[in-house]
Amino acid sequence: MAGLPFRFFDCDNHYYEALDAFTRYAEPEFARRTVQWAQINGKPRLLVAGKVNRFIPNPTFDPVAKPGAMDEYFRGRNPKSADVRQLFGELEPIRPAYRDRDARLALMDEQGIQGTLLLPTLGVGVEQALIHDIPALASAFRSFNRWLDDDWGYAYQERIFAAPYITLADPDNAVAELRRALDRDARFVVMVAGPVMTVEGLKSPASPYFEGFWQLANDSGITVVYHSGLTYYTNYLADWGESSELEAFKASTSFHALSSPDPVHDTFASMFAQRLFTRFPRLRLAVIESGSTWVLHLFEKLKKIYGKAPFQFPEDPRETFRRHVWVAPFYEDELGRLKELVGVDRILMGSDFPHVEGLAEPASYRKDLENFHFTPAEIEKIMRTNGLALATRPA
Repeated sequence: MAGLPFRFFDCDNHYYEALDAFTRYAEPEFARRTVQWAQINGKPRLLVAGKVNRFIPNPTFDPVAKPGAMDEYFRGRNPKSADVRQLFGELEPIRPAYRDRDARLALMDEQGIQGTLLLPTLGVGVEQALIHDIPALASAFRSFNRWLDDDWGYAYQERIFAAPYITLADPDNAVAELRRALDRDARFVVMVAGPVMTVEGLKSPASPYFEGFWQLANDSGITVVYHSGLTYYTNYLADWGESSELEAFKASTSFHALSSPDPVHDTFASMFAQRLFTRFPRLRLAVIESGSTWVLHLFEKLKKIYGKAPFQFPEDPRETFRRHVWVAPFYEDELGRLKELVGVDRILMGSDFPHVEGLAEPASYRKDLENFHFTPAEIEKIMRTNGLALATRPA
């Protein structure tokens, strides 16, 4: 526990999906249009909409890279100039804790984790492959969410809070899935950022088209989580002649790493432009594994537009942000600057365990907070209190 005097709440843990995560409850009429497995050249391959999906190079996750294998790389340190495949290091057989909830609880006890928000690995890379077929897209995640409920539960022993995946592409389906999640005691739901493809074309997630979903989220007090993954912005890489596969996201010299479009920044910009938080004053949103640099840029723009046209907002939009949005920064981010902008009450601890870009020992997150001179009381807020509060739906 790295000397922590408390058990902490990790807001960014992951499972590695079971092989039947999308197929166990596949709806027969959509089975061939959603997710399937196939043997190609003697190897199991994941097919999404009939095409090999390359979001995860080995979607069986067995073997898999060790937790934290690329920690130093994501801190900007790669003195040997190793490429991504080399940095993944020696693979190991998948551990039981990555797929079994009781084994995960035992591991959490060893790690000093009181509770965790558990999020997809493969799941955040599937939506974009199905946006051409919205009925199949909705079906795929109905199936996925039922598997998730089976294997992990949405609030298992009040310690493992697995978040069902919501796609807004079909608004009625999104409401039905959120209602089912609430009935099953979910505390979080997860989605990816960026514009949403609908039968009417692309729309901002803040559009009144999705009013029913946001109304239910507002009234229920559930926390809506935006997590990194493949978004519609992936298409922009191809527009610039770049690869849209996973390697483009991992390579520090890629156009993706150097370019300016940010789907999370623009998603929240659209929410302020369309007054989402004015329409729904009880919304709770969290942003996980998208860093915090986008917050710095958004705050600069919110300050400027509020200075120009304060009559467009009921209050300083930065105050609105602080009331509605929680952020789990990358541990290598400028954590002190984020504290100045949003305050300690809105920062979440997330280790990204067991991913290669995360922390091998989640409790070591404390060291990064100490490096930015957070006090013991502030560290406990970030690493425990704030996450526990979001895992409880307000009355």
